[in-house]
Amino acid sequence: MAILVNKNTRVLVQGITGREGSFHTKLMLEYGTKIVAGVTPGKGGLDVHGVPVYDSVLEALDEQGSIDASIVFVPARFASEAVYEALENGIKLVVVITEGIPLYDELLLIRYAKSLDVRIIGPNTPGIIVPGEAKIGIMPAHVFKPGRVGIVSRSGTLTYEISREISKKGYGASTVVGIGGDPIVGLDFIEIYQLFSTDPYTDAVVLIGEIGGDMEERFAKYYVSLNRKKPVIAYIAGKTAPPGKRMGHAGAIISMGIGDYASKKKALEDAGIPVADKPSEIPLLLSKILKR
Repeated sequence: MAILVNKNTRVLVQGITGREGSFHTKLMLEYGTKIVAGVTPGKGGLDVHGVPVYDSVLEALDEQGSIDASIVFVPARFASEAVYEALENGIKLVVVITEGIPLYDELLLIRYAKSLDVRIIGPNTPGIIVPGEAKIGIMPAHVFKPGRVGIVSRSGTLTYEISREISKKGYGASTVVGIGGDPIVGLDFIEIYQLFSTDPYTDAVVLIGEIGGDMEERFAKYYVSLNRKKPVIAYIAGKTAPPGKRMGHAGAIISMGIGDYASKKKALEDAGIPVADKPSEIPLLLSKILKR
């Protein structure tokens, strides 16, 4: 079992004829993802790696029937329009790979998605993978092994490194979700954890955070409020970052004493969540809470 997607999820690729869209469509197909259609306005009638291309999401739905999820590779200046098109045509999960979408546009589209009960992963996300079943994203599939640890992360690169570390020690992943590195994202740590909490094939959760914002602190407060909970282990990137300096992601900036490494670590540890000092420590912490 997995959260959000599985081997039967029917996927649409928006921006499929672009360089990134075409390249990652091939890799997703090779992994076993069920990509049934692509959309690029003005390119209808083509095919990309055997996937038919349509001029609009509506045309794709008319031809292919139900579509469960869309992945967006559209450039930033047009990405919001692509997301709105998916939302307005009833697609219930939208994975937004695009980075650089203006913050105000992100606020509007995510608010609109929530009003429609649509789940957005991202923007600026590496996507989601259920090891051995399906990948909707750009992550390197070889570092992920099937298992019973859920992973939710703000950092793409650290997701890969930590997944490789736990795989080397015999722990695989049930589902891995990159929520995105922007200040505004769709699904957050709390919402992903809630999904893992009801998944009988997830025994523990690894939370990969980073400096900036208060998402980790909000998760810690939520975790403390629970009576029954699955164990969580955390890692926070940006320990040595100076205040006021952006480190990598648009969301990874410390300002006015909010969002620094120390405050995040303290909040998580006060909530009973162990925080690893380095990625290689995570398998050891998993062995302690899972007793194996």
